[in-house]
Amino acid sequence: ARKRLKPLRTVVAWRGRAEWDQVMVGLYCGDSQLQQEALDRVSAWKSRYGPKMPLAVDCTAELIRCKVLDASDRLKSHELILSYGLALVRFVNLITERKQKMVSIPLRQLAREVDIPVWVVDLRHELTHGKLPRLALCRKGCDVVLDWLRKTYWSRQLGNNLCEESEDEDEEQEGVEANAELDNDAWE
Repeated sequence: ARKRLKPLRTVVAWRGRAEWDQVMVGLYCGDSQLQQEALDRVSAWKSRYGPKMPLAVDCTAELIRCKVLDASDRLKSHELILSYGLALVRFVNLITERKQKMVSIPLRQLAREVDIPVWVVDLRHELTHGKLPRLALCRKGCDVVLDWLRKTYWSRQLGNNLCEESEDEDEEQEGVEANAELDNDAWE
């Protein structure tokens, strides 16, 4: 007799779809208090999930943390530039790292392939190797990257609920818990 195989289940750090949705909305809402609550929840997920945390979630949280710090008026301009800078450098490095493979490909080319504005890669280069940019440019970079993450990762997980116009309406969206692709490769 054949044994019936049980469907594979994916273990995730969040309790369910409702918690996932609540955190995503909290991160992108623009209210510092709600964003901080969402960041606290992401920290709890990270403690449960460790290195398996999706890179998109981690990068989003770091960029939102910068915006919350910025809104608090507790940091000086120079400190904010360093905070935004670290989050932006980490984002560009992480999303391009897996595409590098064995052959070194220029970051600008990799950015074009994943539809990230080239000026964000240039900003990363300045933050890493040059003179620190103005705070306004770091803020703009953060906003652009958060929008890219929202469109490329978060809205796909929610069936495009965050987008005003659905780009992939015909594409069926699976539930977050059932989506086994929420790992680090899913949002490339």
